[in-house]
Amino acid sequence: MRPFSSLPRSGASPEIPRSSDRQNTSMDADDSRDSLRGLLLVASPALQDPNFRRAVVLVAEHGEGGAMGLVLNRPAEALAAEAVPPLAELVDPDSHVFAGGPVEPQAVIVLAEFEDPDDAAAIVFADIGFVSGDSDPEVISTSTGRTRLFAGYAGWGTGQLESELAEDAWIVAEPLADDVFSREPHGLWSEVLRRQGGRFALVATMPPDPSLN
Repeated sequence: MRPFSSLPRSGASPEIPRSSDRQNTSMDADDSRDSLRGLLLVASPALQDPNFRRAVVLVAEHGEGGAMGLVLNRPAEALAAEAVPPLAELVDPDSHVFAGGPVEPQAVIVLAEFEDPDDAAAIVFADIGFVSGDSDPEVISTSTGRTRLFAGYAGWGTGQLESELAEDAWIVAEPLADDVFSREPHGLWSEVLRRQGGRFALVATMPPDPSLN
């Protein structure tokens, strides 16, 4: 894997068309929001792309040039400390690398909780942001809390995410810090949907393969 890298930054944010079920998500409190940065995209059951089936994606950038995010619930087999030894002191010994998405899968991206948000290369939401690619891991380890390593990221071109939202491919939800650093990532899709209530709580009970139900 390549050393951890800085992420592409997009430009100004476009207006996002409302999905037919937008009012049933936590976005209801801020319908005027024109960027999904800092929010979760939860794959709807209709989304069968193997890269994103039952995925929970944290949107890190969203603007007129497109969007990028990190899949939060795809742990890889490799332990982070073994896959990227220079970053071993940033993570727990039993932490795995997570498959952040199909774009640049050899690039390592580090997301962490910062004691001082000004130390982050870019804040995504609250005190959670990206570790700069030129940071000294020894220094960063003293100013961050929970940390997660991702290989690759998810990317959308201009208008692509908006089209997918219009097709109800994604359910938009507010994130919790515990979502980003979940100890049970395989259950995260159901957990986030359950929090949304209503019909989404029912969707959360669907098995991975409905034909086996």
